[in-house]
Amino acid sequence: MLPFHHLLLSLLLPRLTTNPINPSSPSHSHHQYPVPRLYTPNTTSPDVLESFTSLSIELSSFPSYAGNLSHPNYFSKTLLTNLAHLSGSPPYIRVGGNTQDYALYSPSLTVALNGTINPARSPDYPTSLTIGPSFFESYLTLGDNIRYTHGLNFGLGGNISHHPQAWISLLETVGLVCDVLTKGNGTKLYMWQYGNEPDLYSTSAQGPVRSREEWDEVRYVRDWRNGTAAIERVVRERCPELGGGRGRYLGPDFGGVGNRLSARKAWEVGLNEGGEIGLFSTHKFISGAATPGVTLQHTLLNHTVTKRSVDAHVVEYDAIRAKDPSVPPLVFGEANSLYNQGRPGLSNTFGAALWGVDFQLYSASVGFKRVHMHQGTNYRYAAWQPVETEIATKGTKAPYYAAVFVAAALGDLVRRSARVLSLSPDGSTAGSEHEAVYGVYTHAGSVLARLVVVNMRGYNTTVSGDGLEPYPPSDVPERPVREYTFQMDWWGDCDRKIAVRRLMANGSDAITGISYDGWTYDWEADEGRPVRLGNVTVGETVEVHGGLVSVKVPDSSAVLLDFEG
Repeated sequence: MLPFHHLLLSLLLPRLTTNPINPSSPSHSHHQYPVPRLYTPNTTSPDVLESFTSLSIELSSFPSYAGNLSHPNYFSKTLLTNLAHLSGSPPYIRVGGNTQDYALYSPSLTVALNGTINPARSPDYPTSLTIGPSFFESYLTLGDNIRYTHGLNFGLGGNISHHPQAWISLLETVGLVCDVLTKGNGTKLYMWQYGNEPDLYSTSAQGPVRSREEWDEVRYVRDWRNGTAAIERVVRERCPELGGGRGRYLGPDFGGVGNRLSARKAWEVGLNEGGEIGLFSTHKFISGAATPGVTLQHTLLNHTVTKRSVDAHVVEYDAIRAKDPSVPPLVFGEANSLYNQGRPGLSNTFGAALWGVDFQLYSASVGFKRVHMHQGTNYRYAAWQPVETEIATKGTKAPYYAAVFVAAALGDLVRRSARVLSLSPDGSTAGSEHEAVYGVYTHAGSVLARLVVVNMRGYNTTVSGDGLEPYPPSDVPERPVREYTFQMDWWGDCDRKIAVRRLMANGSDAITGISYDGWTYDWEADEGRPVRLGNVTVGETVEVHGGLVSVKVPDSSAVLLDFEG
């Protein structure tokens, strides 16, 4: 007899096919991929950083995600622990976003934060915001091994003449973060982020914080250097154990390429002249929540779109590095599917989780060292909703499973480094727009550890494709299955069984009923702790024979071939 919570779960969650991959079922297409024995360099710095799949949390949402000392958010802590078990260390958390550049500090405020939402500017977060002393308690609730980047107000606090209150607030905030994150054994403060998307300060749809006439790269760099010098004076007084300011900042954290300010020009006029920036951070959203023509299949479930979007950042970075070889390693400091917090029926679906897998692994394959996926309370693209609100239910969301899958694919990055190689089909690019294949190599690229297939061809099981109204059972369309064969001529004659781990749901439009390798991490199952589902096939293997291994992958699913499993 099933334990009660397993029985309850089977009633709450949509039922997955007991054996979704019938070995005898015909494949709709067959693709063959040659796999090199060794990692073939396609980037000058191939190893990803530990905790590659990390988080960015909107500053105004951080108390909801973390709680406080009297009411810690154990759900968030559990989900972070799950990822730590897979990757060897918990996600690094960057606390920031647009609201960091609206936040002012008040020592007399008796609550963590007090914000006002102006729907004309943003319906999702306050654009007028004050934080109090108890805000900083949230840094003490999620575990002693979490490393944080704190976002400081540069939009208002770039210099004392621009906004005197914001300048004082900036320096007070630095001291408080020092007190909370650098005392005791070691430091939980990883870096500072001074300003969020300063390239958009004069054009932001949520309200410009700098005038178009005076805001250019020269003014930006002048205020950056003025502000970071003042921050370092506070650091020397309040947390001297951090040492000097070199390498202590994420930057420039521009909102993208092609905006009014250019990261390349900012670098040329002296942005990192003092060596303050430790990681070159940029932001990426594939498109906008309100952008006409955005669909799940043609925007998110589209490897060509993702590749083009990510490659634009690599081109910019390479142009900077061509003139300054000392430019720090490249990361996405904030990223997700659709800006303006995502769209229901797109950003919260299983298809968005498949996009997240492709986006993160492709970013790793072209040189990004870490990716911080952005979150916020009530945000449609969030990996989880940390608290119950009037408009959103508490729970694990589809994008969380992308983080689980990527962490499993890269493995324990504390024990050994990993490199990701994007693989191409032999002699053909047919179908490549809606599929992506990767090899994960360890031991400095000398050992193939895992292979990943992401089949992004849409398969819907709801009438409108929004995950809400299911088809009648008699009308559910057949789910196509593709066969992928990997050719490893270097393997030799030794046959071997390889573990198969699947990322599955009923379709790309599903918003519940998602599993990785038969595990669910849903709130309804056991408050986010992993629970084995009894209605999902696990323990599957395939065999390498004569240097070939094949696996069948249904549309709208991903598979991990684990050579170490």
